[in-house]
Amino acid sequence: MKVEVKQIGFVDYQMEIFHIWKLFYEEVEIVYEACTDADMRMRLDMYAEDGTAEVKAELTHPQSERSWSHTERRQLKRDSEEQRRRELKRVVGSAMLRVLEEATGLEQPWGVLTGVRPTKLMHNMLRRQGREQSVRQLQEEYLLTDGKAKLLADIAERQLKVIPDLFELDREVSLYIGIPFCPTKCAYCTFPAYDIRGNNGSVDSFLDGLHYEIRETGKWLKQAGLSITTIYWGGGTPTSITADQIDSLFVTMRDSLPDMDKVRELTVEAGRPDTITPEKLAVMKKWNVDRISINPQSFTQLTLDKIGRHHTVEETVEKFLLSREMGMDNINMDLIIGLPNESTAEFQHTLDETAKLLPESLTVHTLSFKRASKMTKNRDQYEVAERDEIADMMKMANDFMEANGYHPYYMYRQKNMLGNLENVGYALADHDSLYNILMMEERQTIIGLGCGAVSKVLYPSTVDEEGNEHQKIERFPNPKEPSVYNQAYKQYYDKKVRLLDEAYGHTLSH
Repeated sequence: MKVEVKQIGFVDYQMEIFHIWKLFYEEVEIVYEACTDADMRMRLDMYAEDGTAEVKAELTHPQSERSWSHTERRQLKRDSEEQRRRELKRVVGSAMLRVLEEATGLEQPWGVLTGVRPTKLMHNMLRRQGREQSVRQLQEEYLLTDGKAKLLADIAERQLKVIPDLFELDREVSLYIGIPFCPTKCAYCTFPAYDIRGNNGSVDSFLDGLHYEIRETGKWLKQAGLSITTIYWGGGTPTSITADQIDSLFVTMRDSLPDMDKVRELTVEAGRPDTITPEKLAVMKKWNVDRISINPQSFTQLTLDKIGRHHTVEETVEKFLLSREMGMDNINMDLIIGLPNESTAEFQHTLDETAKLLPESLTVHTLSFKRASKMTKNRDQYEVAERDEIADMMKMANDFMEANGYHPYYMYRQKNMLGNLENVGYALADHDSLYNILMMEERQTIIGLGCGAVSKVLYPSTVDEEGNEHQKIERFPNPKEPSVYNQAYKQYYDKKVRLLDEAYGHTLSH
């Protein structure tokens, strides 16, 4: 899709224009000069004066000569230049969204809200006004549907019940332990996930680096006077390593980290059923792991084969029941909407099989075509459902959760998601994942240790005159490749600690 855009008035909203078009068309090229081969032409007349903004969007299809138009007019409520610019961006986006919805017949349930963490916006709104006003603002200013606006409110309110001190955790951190190995790499995956069968020589070296990072982080936390809220083992698949290796890491954590008995939640992702053994479960039970994940993604074997998950549906069930027998009473499962060759029939089968197990939490992902994944690089080899069917599957998931007593407690969105939908975490009462909430809402520092782990360091927040919180967050990624990590983990750790010192105002020697 090639689009010719002509702007009259404001001239600095090209990125916003691109993002709105991407909601409707997977491939889009936007040019800001006259061209004869444009598939669509859009004219934006933009005007702002005396506290009022008006944007008229006119869309023309050159071949059919059909045209559509929409005018968006709003009062500007903010005084500062930055706040005014944000409001103007929403007016531009709203005019475009409305005219594109009319032209394509597609409704965008998230309106002009394209960010990854919409619940952060809802939290900021709820801190200065009530639920009803916040929902109405999302509908009027961001064009969210009633259902999506209320979903955000439900999740934000739930999170505050689960973590009442969500906004008061600046003297605590959470840890993410990244273990980058898997039995095989799934076609949709872009996480650090290296075939452990071909990396046996580097596993021991990687673990040496991870032990080092855990020990040094423990020293820093004790000197800084910071405690730990949650610890999350991810990857990759942490249970790809041996039971003895897992046990050794827990020993180092116990000996190095402060106040381990006060950690509120300890999660280990055992996502691939083919990595779970009685010995590994025994180690996790020994160290009081609170929560594990066993991720089927789908209960259709042909789908698992297609996406490169080399385990069987039966193995998922067997390992789930084994975990139950060995005392694991908080199990999460991930399901993915829109996997290749799956329609509502296959997804209903997955829900029916899930109902036989009823894990304590379920995370429903909408398939995203991530740039570096095998699936994206070979898109023509993977047939996926259309937008309407994806929306039907999401409704099926919502209905299933409601019927079985699950409530939504966290969510996030990604670029290039099928149907422009979302990922939602659901849980039974008292089984919400604290780490998932903290990580997604960015309310405390997450220190990432291990291969591919990303630290998110929060600086002290400021609040503007309207009560909006502004938080500086610095991301610091460790190397994704085990070979690079193994050679450079000390240098990366030193840089990470300097960043932590700066954020927390410490002048510690290391």
